[in-house]
Amino acid sequence: MSAQIIDGKMIAGRVRIAVARDVEAFAEEFGGAKPGLATILVGDDPASAIYVNGKQKACREVGMEGFNFPLAADTPRDEVVELVERLNADPAVSGILLQLPLPEHLDGAELTGMIDPRKDVDGLTPISAGLLALGREGLRPCTPSGVMTLLDAAGAQLEGAEAVVVGRSNLFGKPMAQLLLGANATVTMCHSRTRDLAGVCRRADVLIAAVGRAQMVKDDWVKPGATVIDVGMNRVEAGLVGDVDFDAVKEVAGAITPVPGGVGPMTIAFLLRNTLQAARMQRSEH
Repeated sequence: MSAQIIDGKMIAGRVRIAVARDVEAFAEEFGGAKPGLATILVGDDPASAIYVNGKQKACREVGMEGFNFPLAADTPRDEVVELVERLNADPAVSGILLQLPLPEHLDGAELTGMIDPRKDVDGLTPISAGLLALGREGLRPCTPSGVMTLLDAAGAQLEGAEAVVVGRSNLFGKPMAQLLLGANATVTMCHSRTRDLAGVCRRADVLIAAVGRAQMVKDDWVKPGATVIDVGMNRVEAGLVGDVDFDAVKEVAGAITPVPGGVGPMTIAFLLRNTLQAARMQRSEH
């Protein structure tokens, strides 16, 4: 029997509708003030420009303020630092997003770390990562948060379940593992040095692939009935594919996300939700 297809587009749409409603309530409560998202784009990478435009468009659609700061590829570090500091101090800006990757002369980790943790809507500053690791309140990375909602929508029972995350990046793999631990799953994190990767994956009740290798996860890697979340986005001749061999794995899995239309739409939906959460947190401090 073929797996249940987890429709990320539809679920993200529901999240956006809820955010739009809550933004309206926020504006009523605070005299018309709206949450505001500032995006910083350094250079002219076409994929990054598409992402930033998508984020700004999504902001407008839910009634938030959008502020975009496009900078030339050769912008010196000091100017980027000055902009981040200015946005940190601007009460109209609830969230700041520095689009990665940056040109080679700039250090993405260093500059992201300068964002005020209360405005860190990507959840990537050392303080945000620390709050997540300690299970304390804070802004969580968008894509892992979106995956948790997809798992919930698919009816995945996480408590006591064996969850395997393939990929250990700071952007996704590590925070994903922390969120799963917080939901009382037993978590294994795999990477390029993992022995018998296929064997480890086969144990998983929940298998999450995020390595950027096209169709790496085959049907014999998957435990029958497992929930499979594909975070990969790989452009091949045939178009866009994930890290999971979708056509083969859907015959084994209990539920699976497609690519595109699975995890991708959740990222922007949770960016909007984080911006609203950041705005609320900042208001509650005054």
